[in-house]
Amino acid sequence: MSGFRRGVRLGVDVGKVRVGVARSDPDGLLAVPVETVARADEPLARLLALAAEYGAMEFVVGLPLNLSGGDTPSTTDARTFAAALAAASEVPVRMVDERLSTVSAHAALRGSGRSQRSSRSIVDQVAAVVFLQQALDVEKQTGRPAGDRIPPVQEPV
Repeated sequence: MSGFRRGVRLGVDVGKVRVGVARSDPDGLLAVPVETVARADEPLARLLALAAEYGAMEFVVGLPLNLSGGDTPSTTDARTFAAALAAASEVPVRMVDERLSTVSAHAALRGSGRSQRSSRSIVDQVAAVVFLQQALDVEKQTGRPAGDRIPPVQEPV
């Protein structure tokens, strides 16, 4: 684990209706689901509370690019959400490619016997687990954090 930064990370899967949250253990061995927050229910405030509760050292927000790597309306929404989170929090925010994480989440839930309808409330959590685990694995393999850091907003001088 050369170069791996020890600490809890929170994975954030931004959807139009819900925000799925996952977390890692401090050693980055395993990402697990935490909860789903409705977009209508002040998700930034809840994420800040979860960061304090778990002592998070970083938010990892999914960047939903299309299969060819281009932007979509969801990409713009996720970037806007990540920028707002970075502005509201002292915890660093990184964005990582999350292509196919929701597809993987649906497949895993189907494999466990859940229908798509019964999975709606947790699919965002599972998607956050998928890309958070990928980000942990990348950092362990390369010694560098996955994705790009969202710079904190600088106050005018």
